[in-house]
Amino acid sequence: MRTRNPSVLICVSADLELVFRRICDGGNAFGHWLPFEVVFVDKKQNLPGLQLADLVCHPIGRHLLNPQQKNRAYEVLEKKFWCDDGGKLEEYGLKTFP
Repeated sequence: MRTRNPSVLICVSADLELVFRRICDGGNAFGHWLPFEVVFVDKKQNLPGLQLADLVCHPIGRHLLNPQQKNRAYEVLEKKFWCDDGGKLEEYGLKTFP
């Protein structure tokens, strides 16, 4: 049986703890509290999930900072994003926070 507001367990690099807590406490685009139970881990633990996140985030960040620069890794990742019927990524599968 599903609960109405299930909590979600998320593993986040300890470097991002303050930022993530702000987002979960209502500092997000909708101003809503988010029901995440967060586990912060040190990068020294070298978890595969954090390595994968770094491999995915770096090309996306490079693309956002300089969209004109060729970025083959981003071109591969871009095909995996959720998009609207017209193929628009922004506000669907690619969300940028200040």
